Amino acid sequence: MENKSNYSRRHFLRDLALGGGGLVILGSLGFKIFKSPDGKTIKAISVNFEKCAGCRTCEMACSAFNHREIIDGEEVFGLGNPNLSNIKVFHYNPDVDVPSTCAICPDPPCIEACVISPDLITGRKALYRDSETMVIKNDIERCIGCMQCAKACSTLRGGVIIPNPETHKPERMCQLCNGDPQCVKHCPFGALEYIEIADDRDLKNLAPSKIAEKLMEQWYNYNV
Repeated sequence: MENKSNYSRRHFLRDLALGGGGLVILGSLGFKIFKSPDGKTIKAISVNFEKCAGCRTCEMACSAFNHREIIDGEEVFGLGNPNLSNIKVFHYNPDVDVPSTCAICPDPPCIEACVISPDLITGRKALYRDSETMVIKNDIERCIGCMQCAKACSTLRGGVIIPNPETHKPERMCQLCNGDPQCVKHCPFGALEYIEIADDRDLKNLAPSKIAEKLMEQWYNYNV
C-alpha cells in the first residue's frame, strides 16, 4: 500500500493516465480540420499535459528512430540520446512538464521567413512543406544558414527549430517518423496523440514557458 503522505502530483497524474482522464489542450477535436492546398488533411502531435509525467521516453524513442546506427552492415535503432530528439520535455517548478515539438502550423512562419527565393519549378524555398507528409523540411543544398526561420519560430510559435551549431542550418523539425510517430507509440502514459489538426488553433502562445504558466495557474493557482 502506497504511503499517502508521499502521494505527489506525479502519482496523481500516473493514476489519472491509467484512468483515461485529462484534457487535450492543443488538440483539435470539435474544430474544423486544416487541409493543404491540394486537399490533404494535416496531422500533428497533440499533448495531454495532465497525463505527462515528464519521463522523457518520447525523447529517447524519437532519437533512436531518427538517428540510427549501422552495426555489422545492418541498420538498427540508435542509442536514444535525448539531446538529438525532435521533441523536448521542459520541466518547471511548481511541478509542470511540457513536451514540445513542431506544431505543423497551417501558416508556417518559418517558411515565410526563409529568405531563399522559391524554385521556379517546385515553387519551394529552402524551407518548405513536404507535399506527401505535410511536415516542414529543409533543402540543405539551398539553405544558407541565415537562421531567420529559427528566429521566426522562436518569436511566433515557441522556438522548436534549433540551428545546427556549426552550419546554422535548421534542425529538430518533427518529421512524424513517416506517419508512425515513435514518441506517441512509446509514451507509457498515453499523453501524446497523433491526430488531425485544426486550422483555427491559437498558436501564439505555444512557447513551453507560456504553456507552463497556464498550467501552473490552473493546477496550483500559481501566478508567475
